[in-house]
Amino acid sequence: MRCHYCDREASFAPELNGVEVGLCDQHFREQFEYLAENDALAYLRHKFDIDRPD
Repeated sequence: MRCHYCDREASFAPELNGVEVGLCDQHFREQFEYLAENDALAYLRHKFDIDRPD
């Protein structure tokens, strides 16, 4: 599978409801950082009741 954003080989391929999106290492990191900056990760932690170990 190829990266959704560029033509590199995808290292990650998250899937949701049958839709799979390929991401290379660089674009995976960029998307992860984007989610962290926009409080999306906090929302997901709360939604799925995920606690971090101390």
